[in-house]
Amino acid sequence: MFDRLQAVEDRYEKLNELLSDPDIVNDPKKLRDYSKEQSNIQDTVLTYREYKETKEQLQDAKAMLEEKLDADMREMVKEEVNGLSSNLEELEARLKILLIPKDPNDDKNVIMEVRGAAGGEEAALFAGTLYRMYTRYAESQGWKVEVMDANPTGLGGYKEIIFMINGEGAYSKMKFENGAHRVQRVPETESGGRIHTSTATVACLPEAEEVEVEIHDKDIRFDAFASSGAGGQSVNTTMSAVRLTHIPTGIVVSCQDEKSQHKNKDKAMKVLRARVYDKFQQEAQAEYDEVRKSAVGTGDRSERIRTYNFPQNRVTDHRIGLTIQKLDQIIEGKLDEIIDALIVEDQSSRLEAASDV
Repeated sequence: MFDRLQAVEDRYEKLNELLSDPDIVNDPKKLRDYSKEQSNIQDTVLTYREYKETKEQLQDAKAMLEEKLDADMREMVKEEVNGLSSNLEELEARLKILLIPKDPNDDKNVIMEVRGAAGGEEAALFAGTLYRMYTRYAESQGWKVEVMDANPTGLGGYKEIIFMINGEGAYSKMKFENGAHRVQRVPETESGGRIHTSTATVACLPEAEEVEVEIHDKDIRFDAFASSGAGGQSVNTTMSAVRLTHIPTGIVVSCQDEKSQHKNKDKAMKVLRARVYDKFQQEAQAEYDEVRKSAVGTGDRSERIRTYNFPQNRVTDHRIGLTIQKLDQIIEGKLDEIIDALIVEDQSSRLEAASDV
């Protein structure tokens, strides 16, 4: 481990030299790439340096115990040794986590697709509940939410809603929402007061840059049509809605949220690029697939990952066996307790996998 840490520190110093080189400074791409690489390893390097400094202080303190000291001074040095030993253990544990290979998508924005599944109108209402929950959580993180496309129902739910969350590290936290979410509650559409079980599915896709997935114009079929709506002014009589079909994969994306065909096409391209990137990534990267089969679940959108029980104010995440009696707070966007637990479990499983190699 420490050979790897020394190599990371050496690379950090080399990057410092490169970022001072006039040729690099005048090359925007190299400057951006090297700056990003340095930023990604900075925390590891600073922690490693703190570890080395703490280890040196501990060795000095232990050496003092070999000297002739009065009782008070010996007691002070012993306390210092205990404190430094504890700090050293914490730093070593942190370094092990920092050395875990990082998901290259973690820093990206995320495109989320929430769809009502089993349960008809109640499933659509639950999809709306999830969308509002994610919107409030994003706001608490200082992220921006942009609706890409929506298919609302008359009662305020969504058959489908696609939205992008823009913000630093958005994908690193939201990726754990991939899967089927189950709700148990008395629907607004139920007059007899019976508890129904419905589901909605959530897909989380990292936003893909153009350089990451090349989509040629010849591979896209473009169709324009008039958008549909609830009636009245909601119906756009111009051909502003768009449908993009990626011919090689058969992936289809529609967007009608904007009044401008150009804006709808731009949004649809972002979703299409993310879906194509996600498809290629899952097919080509066996390592990525193995990570998704870790303790926090496969990421399969058919996998039931969480149950929201309204009568008992309870949320259970089935992947890690976590149950919280705070459903009323969680649906208001207070997801930190669940997401933090999933991140810890993910780190632990990857750390265990790395130690077995």
